[in-house]
Amino acid sequence: MRTKIISAVVLGLGISSAAVADTEAMMQAAGAELFNKCTACHTTDTSKNAFGPSLVGVVGREAASLPRFAYSDALKNSGITWTEENLRKWIAGNDQFVPGTRMRHVEITDKAEQDYLLAYLKSLK
Repeated sequence: MRTKIISAVVLGLGISSAAVADTEAMMQAAGAELFNKCTACHTTDTSKNAFGPSLVGVVGREAASLPRFAYSDALKNSGITWTEENLRKWIAGNDQFVPGTRMRHVEITDKAEQDYLLAYLKSLK
């Protein structure tokens, strides 16, 4: 949705759709850089989990739904689907969003950094 809105505004200003694609690519690249912090525990390999589950396809997925990973009871019972809004809450403070989760505390409160990370996570399909 955000990309469509940006596209409409940008095109209305006479900026090409290629510029919009470049913006999205830049956001994904910035998100990939931020994701480097996450790779200590998470993988982008769909065939395996690491200390944390693979994050390929995480956007739109039900929480605690990947096989072969021992999720906390708190996350298994959360009923969460990883929408952009829920991922943003998780990124801003996972231990506040889902008390009792086993994942160590994460706190990225800068909205731009959240946007970058979400753009990258959406690209993992």
